Order: sequence, then structure tokens, then C-alpha cells
Amino acid sequence: CVAECYLQNVISAARAVAYLQFLEVTATEFRLAISKEVDERYHIEKATVAACKYFKRAYAKYGNRTLAAASYNVGMGHIDGQIKRQKTYSYYDMSLNTETARYVYRAVAFKEIMSKPQLYGFKIAKEDLYKPLEYDEVEVKTNIASIADFAEKHGTSYKMIKVFNPWLRDGLLTNSAKKTYTIKIPKEGFREGK
Repeated sequence: CVAECYLQNVISAARAVAYLQFLEVTATEFRLAISKEVDERYHIEKATVAACKYFKRAYAKYGNRTLAAASYNVGMGHIDGQIKRQKTYSYYDMSLNTETARYVYRAVAFKEIMSKPQLYGFKIAKEDLYKPLEYDEVEVKTNIASIADFAEKHGTSYKMIKVFNPWLRDGLLTNSAKKTYTIKIPKEGFREGK
């Protein structure tokens, strides 16, 4: 998430979405639901599972972590084409676009800095860290005619339902397929973003 979008829920120029930057085609391939009302690319747990499956598949295909990581940035199809064109299975010997050429190094650098921040001059006091989000979960198997009414019923606001559940993309949830959705309800201290 840090290498992809600096921990921001953004949309890239290529239309990759959320923290893990999934394109729609890749997201659906890894079974993330996308509709006007729900976009599971924004569901951090489900998108993380999908990303892990992607890396596992890419590693099985390429046999090394660097090509698997590079393919996450640019796609397996592109890496396949570059392997054929350049006749190499080494990320380090490939001529790739600037972003992908730097991608693995950037990811490794972020991991190193985040693992040992003090070693690199980052001194973060415990009181400056964000508190872990605290929430309850409610299973929903029916329609939600109004997310605002749903929030009010659960003692919180529309805004906080959206903060805790960014995958809810509309003001309602038409659950015609009768799927079970798990919605996070912020606990008392988090109800109004405190």
C-alpha cells in the first residue's frame, strides 16, 4: 500500500483504485465485487486477500519475487511481453518504464524504513501514533434503503459509516443477490471521528 499509493485511497491515471491499486479487470479476476453501490477494491481486508493471491500466482508463474512485484505494478501480460521481447527472466536486467523499474526498489526501501524507523531518523512518539480503529461488525443480508438511516439506527453518522466502510460507494445498498455484507460500526470513541 505504501509503494502503490502512499497509504491513500486514490484512483491512478490508469484507473487503478484504492490502497492496493487494482484495475477493474484484475479485481474481478480475483473476485472483488464492483458495482455502482459496492466496490470491494476499497475493502481493505478483501483487497489485501486478493493482492496476496495475485502475488502467490505471480510468484508461481515467474519463480521470483522481483518479477512478481514488478508484475503487480504493470501487469503479468506486460511482464510476459517483456520477457519474450528482452529474453530475460531477471527484473534487474530488464528495461522497463521508469515507474516499474523503480517499483521494487521503492517497495524494499519503504519496508526497510517502516521496519526500523529510528535507524533512518524517524522518531515518532507513541502519543503521535493513530489509535487502532475500534468497531463492531453488523451482518446485513437485506437491502439498506438509506445508509444515513442505517447509521442513525446504529448510533453513528453517514460520514463515519463511509470512513469505516469505504467500499460502500452509494447512499444505499440494493442487495438483490441477497449476499451477506459485513459493515463496520464505529465504537463509541470513534463515532464522530474523535
